[in-house]
Amino acid sequence: MTLDAAKEFFSCLALRHTPGLGPRSWKSILSAYESAFDAVSDARNWAARKVLPRNRADVFMQEPWRPEAEAEYRAARAAKVRVLTWFDPRFPQRLREIPDPPIVLYFSGDISLLKNPAVAVVGARECTLLGLQSVERISYDLSRFGVTVVSGLAAGIDRQAHQSALLGVGGSIAVLGAGLDVHYPPENEDLRRAMEAKGLVVTEFGPGTRPEARNFPFRNRIISGLSLGVLVAEAAARSGSLITARLATEQGREVFALPGPLGQPTFAGCHKLIKQGAALVEGAEDIIRTLRYQFAAELAAVPSALPTAPFVEPVAAQPASRSAPARPLAAQAQALAQTPQPARELPQNLTDGERELLGALSADGKLHIDTLIQNLGADSAAISRRLLVLEMQGLVRQWPGMYYSLA
Repeated sequence: MTLDAAKEFFSCLALRHTPGLGPRSWKSILSAYESAFDAVSDARNWAARKVLPRNRADVFMQEPWRPEAEAEYRAARAAKVRVLTWFDPRFPQRLREIPDPPIVLYFSGDISLLKNPAVAVVGARECTLLGLQSVERISYDLSRFGVTVVSGLAAGIDRQAHQSALLGVGGSIAVLGAGLDVHYPPENEDLRRAMEAKGLVVTEFGPGTRPEARNFPFRNRIISGLSLGVLVAEAAARSGSLITARLATEQGREVFALPGPLGQPTFAGCHKLIKQGAALVEGAEDIIRTLRYQFAAELAAVPSALPTAPFVEPVAAQPASRSAPARPLAAQAQALAQTPQPARELPQNLTDGERELLGALSADGKLHIDTLIQNLGADSAAISRRLLVLEMQGLVRQWPGMYYSLA
């Protein structure tokens, strides 16, 4: 850590450990300065600059924060954890925009995932096989589209969401309700290793912080804050997942819910959300279509692929094979070449890859995404992104089963 980075880190800790200052106060203060160090160095002028009342600025200048800030700073340095502070360009803009953002994030894994468009998938620890299978399918399909799946690394639905998303190019982010050095729950240790190797693990809690119940609502606001929408996949009438859904609504995020059998207690919370206006979801396509305008801008920056790493098998069955149609690829390619393409005026801002993809499709025949990937010799993430962008522009139509044609 450079000297400037160390100053920023300690300045953020000073703000966080000041009695009477919370996330809304941190946001107000930091929004008025170009660095956290500049902000704390100018505390005597906070009142004049209208970032904080004088009495609260006076409390900060008395330095009641110093013992706890110094203790966390030393613990983080001793544990050699990586840290992201407010003004770091890698700090996710989506988190800066929520009403009560974190000021520091500790992390392990691929930090570039924070740039991806993301959807949170949360639900019950004690869940049904139906819930697991639905989450497996939806999380895998979201990741295959290049969307990162965010969850809380708990047992049950969270675990399945992470595992399935790691199988796709979008990857997965886990948000902890404890310190980065606290591995909880212990039965998810295999998943934790997979997340650190291929995904990303983040927390705002300092080293040594135990997973106390009071921490999880704070964790949940980060889960929803990192995401463009939140899917509640299985939740009882009184469930922590409903807290995440409420926070998502307050943050202006879309809320989705997976319906289950009538009378099944673990889906009562989902049915309640649907009655309150949450979008009913049967598959990833429902989420993609609802968020299509938010995704369209963000998908252009998604990396083509993520580093490969060993992965632990999911608890449920592997996603169903999305094999190409029975006709040989060579015959399909020949048929495509012989199919006259309708004349159309294309937008000027299309990339070469998008134009090539349009040339491989026809209006009167459907092609599976796997066929397009193999015919064009491109990776699945690139093809998924291009298809989604073209669909947003009304040039491509998606059919059930991930088949595509010209619109």
